[in-house]
Amino acid sequence: MTQTVNLVILGASGDLTRRLLLPGLGTLLKAEHNISVHVVGAAAEDWDQGTWRDMVKAALTDGGCSSTAMQEILDDTCYTQVDASSKDDLAGLIKDLTGRIVLYFALPPAVSMAACKALSEITLPRELYLAIEKPFGTDAKSAHDFNELLAHLPLPESHIFRVDHYLGKATVLNLVGLRFTNRLFEPVWNATNIESIQIVYDETLALEGRAGYYDRAGALKDMIQSHLLLVMALLCMEELATFDAFELRDLMAHLLRSTHLWQDDPVEASRRARYTAGKVGDEVVPDYVNEKGVDPTRNTETLAEVVVEIRNARWSGVPITLRSGKALGDGVRQITLVFRPIAHTPAGFHDEAPRNVVVIGLSPEFIRVQLSTNVEGDRFSLEPTVLHAELGESQIRPYGEILSHILKGDPLLSVRGDVAEECWRIVTPVLDAWAEGKVPLDSYAAGSAGPGAWS
Repeated sequence: MTQTVNLVILGASGDLTRRLLLPGLGTLLKAEHNISVHVVGAAAEDWDQGTWRDMVKAALTDGGCSSTAMQEILDDTCYTQVDASSKDDLAGLIKDLTGRIVLYFALPPAVSMAACKALSEITLPRELYLAIEKPFGTDAKSAHDFNELLAHLPLPESHIFRVDHYLGKATVLNLVGLRFTNRLFEPVWNATNIESIQIVYDETLALEGRAGYYDRAGALKDMIQSHLLLVMALLCMEELATFDAFELRDLMAHLLRSTHLWQDDPVEASRRARYTAGKVGDEVVPDYVNEKGVDPTRNTETLAEVVVEIRNARWSGVPITLRSGKALGDGVRQITLVFRPIAHTPAGFHDEAPRNVVVIGLSPEFIRVQLSTNVEGDRFSLEPTVLHAELGESQIRPYGEILSHILKGDPLLSVRGDVAEECWRIVTPVLDAWAEGKVPLDSYAAGSAGPGAWS
């Protein structure tokens, strides 16, 4: 008989629960029929049970959950008003639950830390698992302090899931299979053959009412620190012998410890910009500083770019550009690996051979390989020929994939504590340089490809 897992969501009334977490659960329940979940909502809002059930039903429907699985959830789900920082409220929330309990912190970092401090003052069930939503801390010090706090809880590290839903994206997981199961790629995946790497996640979406969080974070913290560095770790880490949590997370940590800003210069290795009024598709976007809830004095960037290098034998000397921004017209979301030119183009050809390029689409999902071939009708000229394949999207959304592993107690897709701290270490010199005004805050019109000078 399938064991029922208690999924207790702190911050259940929030946007993340409604828009991402519960719809992700819906896709998981649709794809996997052997999962039994008791969902408990908990937040500061004074909601009645009907309001909570309506939200759960709408969110599961968004995820395509089957009517049978949805009804099972709705029949026993409940909502409790709690103060997440109160040890008495948290003790009361979990005291009557039996079996495995997943306490999911859909909360800002400071509130999550306060909740964990409250947990340290009560007796915890042996089968308690903590799922802590990103960002993990707000800077290097707070991330370290948070790890120290968690280390003093009577829970093993394997029971602590630092959530980054990018690790649940099908294309990101595909990086492991693509690299290590294809003889075509693995022998050339190194500095001898690859000249540069770009990992870009540009969004057409603007602020979308998220000023409360985003205006205090910005593109560097929101995307590069917490997402793209982990994508880079999977793309560039050493070869796995076993695809499990122990080895995968060890290799990611090893890679990130070797990662530094390009030439250790945060000024030359970083750029930042903020969007001004413009139009993305048919949508008119106001100037960022005029968006509701924005404090212009924070100088929050909506586009960030950082160049790093990995100081090991495989990648020494290869610049790796990480970029992400909002309200950008092209919406490029892909990994691009540009190969070095061949050592010698045979005499007799009229031109040099085009570079080999591998592009891995993150959204939509695809792989594109550019080769050099003879021009049709002129066999002494060369041109690029592109091989393109669409990669099928997973039935399970990223949050569903993450939840699947959390509910099973498998930390494969969770971020280990030292990995979270390494990501902050890498970007801290950039944050310091920006705070000191050493890097100008450029501007770009919403709907453009970014500042003209950047190209």
